[in-house]
Amino acid sequence: MANSESEKWAFIVNPIAGNGSGEAILPELREKVKQYNIDAEIVLTERNGHATELSAGFLARGFKYIIAVGGDGTMNEVGSPLIGQKDVVTGIVPAGTGNDFVQILGFPDRFTDKDWETFFSRPISPLDAGTCNGIPFFNGLGLGFDGVVAAKNYVAPGETKRGGKIKYVWMILSTLLFFKEKRAVIESNGKTDETRCFMNTIGIGRRHAGAFYVTPKAIGNDGLLDVCLIRELNLLERLKIFMMVPKGTHLNDKNVHYYNTDKLTLEFTEEVPFHVDGEVHFATRYEVEIHPNAVRMIYNSHGSHCLNV
Repeated sequence: MANSESEKWAFIVNPIAGNGSGEAILPELREKVKQYNIDAEIVLTERNGHATELSAGFLARGFKYIIAVGGDGTMNEVGSPLIGQKDVVTGIVPAGTGNDFVQILGFPDRFTDKDWETFFSRPISPLDAGTCNGIPFFNGLGLGFDGVVAAKNYVAPGETKRGGKIKYVWMILSTLLFFKEKRAVIESNGKTDETRCFMNTIGIGRRHAGAFYVTPKAIGNDGLLDVCLIRELNLLERLKIFMMVPKGTHLNDKNVHYYNTDKLTLEFTEEVPFHVDGEVHFATRYEVEIHPNAVRMIYNSHGSHCLNV
């Protein structure tokens, strides 16, 4: 392989992703880079937002392949500076806790030897990106119930998430019991709707929170957002839908409104939490839109059912 900057790879590793899985994968990553004769720099992030700085730096230096090693948040940081950059390829080596984003690409939560082989053969597909109030996302945006769960699971920059999936499921269950719906005004596809939302998930990918197929029809490069709006529910209805979502069968429930759009706005009477790719923010008004074919992404050409290729 040529040694020009335009053929070089950068691997941006979040060492605390997946309760330390990012750091644990380093020996295997170095071994595979050597095995496949990849001219690469491997760097570790040191703080919140550092992956974005590193990605922008590699972009400025002319690197062609800029890869995230971590979870959805790491991919979000690495990918954000690359939106609209047609000469750059990005991708992810999954090492997070939920690893929802990688499902779009047809890879499993952890790479096997076969996945490394596929990855370094470099099949490439365009992928859409979304923005909410200008903040990019690649897998999904969550408001209402899942925004509150994400806020409860939030840790300050520099701290390590502890408890993994078991703790996260407990947060979901406790929030199911005590969550209070907020009234929102939603504008989309030329219509205005005022309702109390239990949950409003906007997806480019299908899977959210590690195991929940909230937007099970989403295609990652169709130029559309998949919106799953679940209206106000009583406790029994919440439990029923909670049991349906892992298989994506909740779309048949009368309280679920599922549709596609290229943009929408939501406005609440008070500030509420939302997450983009698991990272928490707060606002009262949300302006969400899709950006078609925003990044070029390495994917599994034999395993992805979430892309038009």
